[in-house]
Amino acid sequence: MTLDAGGTNLVFTALQGQKQIINEFNLPSNADNLDKCISSIISGFEQVKQKLNQPPAAISFAFPGPADYLNGIIGDLPNLPAFRGGVALGPLLEDKFELPVFINNDGDLYAYGEAIAGYLPYINNLLEKSGSPKRYKNLLGLTLGTGFGAGIVIGGNMHLGDNSIAAEIWLLRDLLNPSTNVEEHVSIRGLRKSYALSSGVKFEDSPTPLELFQVALGKLQGNKVAALEAFHKMAKAAGDAISNAITLIDGLVVIGGGLAGASDIFLPYIIDEMNGNYTSPEGKQFRRLVANVYNLEDQNQLNRFLKGSAKEIPIYNSNKKIKYDPELRIGVGISKMGASRAIFIGAYAFALKMLDEKIKRN
Repeated sequence: MTLDAGGTNLVFTALQGQKQIINEFNLPSNADNLDKCISSIISGFEQVKQKLNQPPAAISFAFPGPADYLNGIIGDLPNLPAFRGGVALGPLLEDKFELPVFINNDGDLYAYGEAIAGYLPYINNLLEKSGSPKRYKNLLGLTLGTGFGAGIVIGGNMHLGDNSIAAEIWLLRDLLNPSTNVEEHVSIRGLRKSYALSSGVKFEDSPTPLELFQVALGKLQGNKVAALEAFHKMAKAAGDAISNAITLIDGLVVIGGGLAGASDIFLPYIIDEMNGNYTSPEGKQFRRLVANVYNLEDQNQLNRFLKGSAKEIPIYNSNKKIKYDPELRIGVGISKMGASRAIFIGAYAFALKMLDEKIKRN
């Protein structure tokens, strides 16, 4: 049984064999009332349990942080202000349902789901079909929406950090306004704020992201130039932050979330920023990233990414040859399954992993 918790809604479902076996449903979060919020969580899982044909094995779900996820204790949450001073949500649910309970950050579970059954195996399958020897094991998963979230998977394992706060990409510096963090441009509010400033309208009168996308395409009346500029600013700030993060991770990048649907407009600019240059004090330019960066949503770039520079080289002092691809490259693409489904699959896979480890220990 699983849950994707947000400040407005709690989204419940259940999975088996990485597939949803009941239709997901929503209950209100009651973000400012702890009793009502916990009652909604318990009620949601009770409803899920009633819909199942067999007893559930575990509860595993996404919940906002900061939190001591390992022990199931939720800290002081900005989007769920009822949670203050430490709330032992995991132990409470374990007592109530007599099941193992696993809680993680939504960004971490999103990246894990994409690594298990989403973008990572999708690209590796394409590489295999193309005859490339290249395979990817590491992934940076990003969500663009209300905020700018991230998760990291290294060698098939979620990288959580010692304080369960790894991959807090929203706290990287904003390239366009270095006195603040990148989420001020890379978020729904950042996008609307950029449009409002460029077009001279009040923030509250700024269109929704979907409307801005339509305005930018010329399909809806509005300031097309300002809409395009808002997406380009978001992409430039995001591209800089992603470049900083991927320098330390070296893997594929997959983007999901509510703003991902506008990727035709902003993704090429993210790629341009990542393929940009630094300038040395002597005036010489050099690449900001060692690897070449490809837009995997562009068919021509995807083909070049898959092909790489593979060739056969002789093994020294032997008649044998070996395939070698010297091109260092990473790709950036858009989630094929969507953030919510990836989170559910990540929660499911994490629970199975933890249950397997428990069996081995016993």
